[in-house]
Amino acid sequence: MKYMLLINAGELDTENAPVGCEPEDWMRFDKEITDSGVVVASESLADLVTATRVQVANDGKRTVTDGPFAETREVLGGFYVIDVPDLDVALDWAAKCPGSRAGGSVVVRPVAEF
Repeated sequence: MKYMLLINAGELDTENAPVGCEPEDWMRFDKEITDSGVVVASESLADLVTATRVQVANDGKRTVTDGPFAETREVLGGFYVIDVPDLDVALDWAAKCPGSRAGGSVVVRPVAEF
């Protein structure tokens, strides 16, 4: 079954880097999860200020807003799509992810198969 791990950054330090999540932690995790053969896709997202929000009203009018819109402390930083036997295995991978530490979180969602 496929699951998406949505990685939300935690507390940011003065250099806007997640506290407690060093690049070496990410490289080690990425190598482990990739070498395991469960990764279907993964990407890190560009800085939040590069985001563009599109909303279409009921009358069809499109509104485009540059930059972040939602007032939230969580910042979606990237994702993995993994193919594993069940939710428990997906949760184990989420717990190993550096993004689940230092105030961050990893949201695990099943990928709908149509």
